[in-house]
Order: sequence, then structure tokens, then C-alpha cells
Amino acid sequence: MTLMDAKNIPLSANEHSADSAHLLIVSYSNNGQALTEMLSSLHFTTTYTEVFSHAQQVLRSARPPCLVLDIDRETIGQLQLIKLAAEVSATIIVIGPANSDAFAKQCLSHGATHYLARPISRERLCQALGVRVDSEECRGTGVTNPTRDPSPLELDMTPSTSSKMQKIAAQVRRVAPTSATVFIWGESGTGKEIVAQDIHKLSDRCNRPFVPVNCGAISPQLIESELFGHEKGSFTGAVREHKGVFERARGGTLFLDEITEMPIDLQVKLLRVLETRRFSRVGGDGEIEADVRIVAATNRCPETEVKEGHFRADLLYRLQVFPIALPPLRERAGDVRILARHFLQALNEQDGGNIDFSEDALRMLENYSWPGNLRELKNVVQRAYIMADGLITEAEIPEDVVDPPSDNLNQGPSVTVSIGSSVAEAEKTLIFATLDECKGKKEKAANILGVSMKTLYNRLREYENRNDA
Repeated sequence: MTLMDAKNIPLSANEHSADSAHLLIVSYSNNGQALTEMLSSLHFTTTYTEVFSHAQQVLRSARPPCLVLDIDRETIGQLQLIKLAAEVSATIIVIGPANSDAFAKQCLSHGATHYLARPISRERLCQALGVRVDSEECRGTGVTNPTRDPSPLELDMTPSTSSKMQKIAAQVRRVAPTSATVFIWGESGTGKEIVAQDIHKLSDRCNRPFVPVNCGAISPQLIESELFGHEKGSFTGAVREHKGVFERARGGTLFLDEITEMPIDLQVKLLRVLETRRFSRVGGDGEIEADVRIVAATNRCPETEVKEGHFRADLLYRLQVFPIALPPLRERAGDVRILARHFLQALNEQDGGNIDFSEDALRMLENYSWPGNLRELKNVVQRAYIMADGLITEAEIPEDVVDPPSDNLNQGPSVTVSIGSSVAEAEKTLIFATLDECKGKKEKAANILGVSMKTLYNRLREYENRNDA
């Protein structure tokens, strides 16, 4: 087993250019040596190891500015390494399998700056490392000085000819270099996190962590600890000190997704952090500086959430310094065809395939309303890609896209809401009617209603507390 590739460790300060950067490369795959040779050819100083304890030692003693972690499968040790690298303020790039979305999210939540799914190109790796690569250099001659070039090509926002999306791209480029808090609103699947990542990438914090946290996916009992951290012994089960996302994102960007799902009592604490730029861990006495840029997002109308008492107006005002409203896919005229081809091209590049759409298949995709937006379209393209033999035709498009059940909606069960009823009353009526139809099965009801289980439980608890249930 190779402990270190000695030829990549500089013997003197003059061996590399002044612009070279020290990278720690930790590989658990067969690609480690090839990756090291590629990065060395780009004038990076590299330390290579396949041993966990040696990687820990290098991180603690040399404190390299960047960790490149190359993996084939998920292990707890890799997450520990990411966490340690984040603690020494390293940029963390994870290269891993394309079919590990859950692990990719874990890596990012532990402090990884990028998760690059295989296969990766030389250009994509250089982009993640923060260096600009010219066309000649893409062919292997080297890289330019590590400078940020906020050109339109740097945006990861999916391709679009829609005037609405072009305006949003212009807004992103304007707001990214500032310190303004950004509030993104849009239906589920419209690409809110992609926009947040673009804002981070074009900001002065681009070389620091981008840490996403879904406020609706964490239990109310744990969310304060996840945000602000806790001291050892501060509550039952707190067997060690824990750094929250505000600390793990230090110097970078904290993406608070589904912010309107945050419990009201925690909203008060978040507001104070935004106002004072300081916070305390659970069970801690001292205050810690909140050196993060906040980007928040929700799939609910924030003004409605305020009116119904689910979200604090003062917190909304504090977050909504620069609002961005993402349109649903059905309002992005002409984009379905472009996006379908974009997703298919990515799959072809990933698997070395050469599959294309028939014109009839593309027309079917364009005729569908896409209630799940980009996420649904991407999943449908992937399913069709798996089933196709060289060409995606009508036969490979799922039945619910070819023949959506919308024409039969009026034949199913229905509820009546009187004119003059509040939105809250209408919502309550719909929730109980759906539960009735699902024979009390909450998971099935939540799927039909298009809400998370947490949201459904929160609403039922509110009704019970008000003796309305």
C-alpha cells in the first residue's frame, strides 16, 4: 500500500511556481495515482496517501488548503476526514460514484465544498479547484493563475432560453459578489439549491464551504443543535462537543432550505443571530462569531406562511434582502426540450452511451405540465434512458406523462370550500378529507397533498392544540 507519492512533495520552495497550491489527495479507489499525476501536471504541489491515519496527521500538521478525497464506496471514516478538513479550514473536493446522492449530501453537510460524480473531466476538476483553464490548457499544457472569472459559463443553472430564467441569471451575477442575504422562492424541484450554489461560486467566499441544511428534514428536538452545535453534556446523548452548520460553514455560505418549516421558537434565535452576527452552542456560555453568508429558500409562499402564523414577519424581512422567485417548468416556454437533451447528454457522458430522443418523444415531454419541475423531468429522462435501445421513443416515456390523469380529476372524491373561507380553513378541510380517503394512512396522504410528513404532522398537531381536530 502506498503511503505517499514522494516525487510529488517539493524538495525546496523553488521547485514549484509561486502560484502552486498544496493539495492533500486521499484515495480509496484505483484512480488515486492517475489523479495525482493529473494534478501534479497542473503545477499543484501534492501529497498522496491511501491511509486514514496518515491523512489525519497531514491535515493536523501541514494544514493543507485543499483536500481531494477520491472514493469508491461510503464509509464513516471518510465523513470524519471531511469534518477534520473543514475544522482546519481546507477546501474539500470529494470525487465519488454518480449513484450516491444520499452520501453526496452527507459529504456536503459535513463541510465538503464540492461532490464530483464520476466520470469527471479535467476542466470540471479545475473549476472545482478554483482555477481558470484556457482551451489550450484543457488539452494538457497547464493552468493559468488561480483567479475567479464570473463569466456566464460558470453558472451551473440548467440551460434555458426562457426570458424569466435569463433575468434570474443576471440577478445571480449581480448579487453574488455582494454580502446581501438572498431569499429564493419556488416550487419543489425548480432548482433552488443549484441557484444557491451559483451564488456561492461567484462570491468572494467561493473557496470556503457551501453547507446546505434542510430545515424541514430535521426533528424539532435536534435542529437547534444542528444549526448552532452543542457542548458535551449539554443534554442526554451529548457525549461529545458538536459543531453546528454555522461553524462548519465559517467563511462560506450557509444554505437554509425549506426555511419556513423551522419551528417558531428557533426562528427567534435565528433572527438574533442575523442581527448580532453571533451565536452560542446549546449548553454553552460563550458567543461565537457567525461568519457566514445566508441564502434561504422555501417552496411555500412566504407571505402566506406569515399570515397564517407559521413564520415570523420580522425574520422574513431580515432574510428577504434580495428575493429571487424561480418559475415552475410549465412557465419556462421552450425549455423542456432543451433540458431533456441536457439531462440525456449528461447520462450519455456518464455511461459512454449514444442514446437520442425521437421527435415524438420530445413532443410528449413538451405537452406534459411537469408538476415536479426539473427534478421530475430529470427522473423521467433517466428512466427512459435505462429502458431505451439507442433511441428514446413513445414506448420509453412513462404512462403518466404520455396520458396524465388530469382529465379524470373531477371523477374522483372532492371537497367543497365555501367562498369567504380562509386559506387555513380550506387547507384543514383538504387535509382531513385526504386522510379520510387514505383511511388514515399519513404517508400516503402526505404524498397526495404534496407535503412532507413533518409538515402534515405539524398541521395535525396545531389542529389538536386548538381543539379543532
